[in-house]
Parts: sequence; C-alpha cells; structure tokens
Amino acid sequence: MTLLEVKNLNLGFEVEDNFYQALFDVSFSLDSGKMLALVGESGCGKTMSAMSILGLIPKTAKITSGEILFNNENLLNKNTKQMQSIRGRKIALIPQDPMTSLNPLYTVGDQLLEILKIHQGLQGEEAEKKAIEAFETVQIPAAKSRLKNYPHEFSGGMKQRAIISMALACNAEILIADEPTTALDVTIQAQIMNLLEEIKLNNHTSILLITHDLALVSQNADDIAVMYSGRIIEQAGKNEFFSNPSHPYSQALLKSLPSNRQNKLETINGQVPTLSQDISGCRFHPRCNYCMEICTQKIPPLENILPNHKSACFLHQRF
Repeated sequence: MTLLEVKNLNLGFEVEDNFYQALFDVSFSLDSGKMLALVGESGCGKTMSAMSILGLIPKTAKITSGEILFNNENLLNKNTKQMQSIRGRKIALIPQDPMTSLNPLYTVGDQLLEILKIHQGLQGEEAEKKAIEAFETVQIPAAKSRLKNYPHEFSGGMKQRAIISMALACNAEILIADEPTTALDVTIQAQIMNLLEEIKLNNHTSILLITHDLALVSQNADDIAVMYSGRIIEQAGKNEFFSNPSHPYSQALLKSLPSNRQNKLETINGQVPTLSQDISGCRFHPRCNYCMEICTQKIPPLENILPNHKSACFLHQRF
C-alpha cells in the first residue's frame, strides 16, 4: 500500500527579484513498511524534497506546483496548525547532524519528555515509562539513568540513537532519515542502519532515507530513487538498480564506488550545475559520455523501461 506519494513537485527560491528553480517535477512514492533511499550528490535537491513533505522549507523557497499525498490527503493544502499535528506524530524527522540536533542546555530525557507531552499529552510517570521504552527500543543501555544525562555525555552514536528514539516515541508512520550516519565512524554507521532496518521490520514503519552514499543503502533499502540537479532520473528496486542501472549518471555513480576488484575508480567529468545555470534539455548532458543532439534540446521523461524500473534518458533502450 502506498503511504506517501510526491507528484510533480516544483520548487524554487526567490532571491533579489530573481526566481531560481531547484526541484523539477519531482515524483516518487513510499510504500507502507518499506525503505526508499533518495540518493544523489550534495545539492541535488534530496533534503529540500524531504523538507517539503514536512512543510519546513525556507522562507525564500516557494512550491509552485505539485502534490504531496499522505494517506491520500494533500499536505500542501494543510495549514500551519494542521501540519504541526502531523510532524512528529505521523511523520517524524531524524535530522542530519546528531552532534547539533540536541539542545545542550537540557537533559536528553527532558527533550524526549517534551515531545511526549506535546504530541501525546503524557506527563509524570506515564511519560517517563514511555521515554524509557523509547530508549530501550533503540538499544540505549541503562535507559532510566541515561534520561538524566546531557547531550555532551552521549557519544555520537548514542546521540543518534536518542534522536531516533524521539522520532519513534509517537509511533510515527513515516521516518524521514536525513543523512542519519553523517559524522559517524563506519562501525557506528552499520549499527544505525541495522537499527533502522529493525524498526522497519518490527514496527512496520516506512522510512525515507536521504543519502549520497550508495554503498550504505545497498544492504538496507527496498527501493532507490536517484536525483540529479533537482530531478529524479532513475527509480528501481534495490536489486534491479544495482544489477541493471539504466541512466548514465547512475552507471557512473556505481563505477565510482570502491570494490574488492582492483579496478581503477572512474570519475564523472565536469561539475554539478548551479541553480542559476540555464541548461536546456537534460541537465546531465554536459557531463554525459552518451550525449546526443536530442539530449541538448529536450528533457527526457521519467518513464518505465521495465516493470517497476523508471529512467529519464533517451538512451535507456540501449541498456
């Protein structure tokens, strides 16, 4: 069952009387109990797409068209008060940096208890019991005593676990995990990803994972959507994507990953275009080894090339 569907989302920024478009007809869906990885280089629009779902875009940003359907209701039609009742309670965010996401002036427990009070109306012993359960769910040892600790008394990995516990405390249907392993070492990264996998399986929670790390999602994601310069350029199931990438950009990303084979790592020529650059046709064509004349003139549509596999490339028939 489809729980969240983003349809043809267009967003831009108003800067000094100029309008720079950042998202172009972004469309993807998240099924119940599944993990969708939204991947791409920094600045491609991943986080802005996720923040649009939560209604947390900057003041200079403007959504010009599109729909964001959650349980068949368009979130873009919700007012501020209605969105406040959805954030945290139904759609929760695991922010990007665990080191700066907690208020250093309050204990971690106080911050978790505040969430339980606002979204579930819990106080006193009932709230504390729920908070302890949330800590135990994310495998924080000595949960009751750790509630009294301040953020500086937690390691990076424990801070991330605490943040995840806050997202889980209200039994949200969707977790948006924005680069949840940033600034963590490889061992802790694996632990956090395993934890998210357990949450997905045990709670039937849907997860939108925002990341630039394809190697990180190769073990955990059910589906993958690749973004480039504000557009979704490929969507597929995990196994299909890694075994049969269609878009030249996806192929280049996979070839740039280190592997056990002693092959030379490949690079992608050129740079990601800025918002102010006006590029006709496919925005990847200046960097593409397969560029044809049509690529410089028309925008390739994102369309099915196989069942449950979409690609936005005029060359996809050849792959």
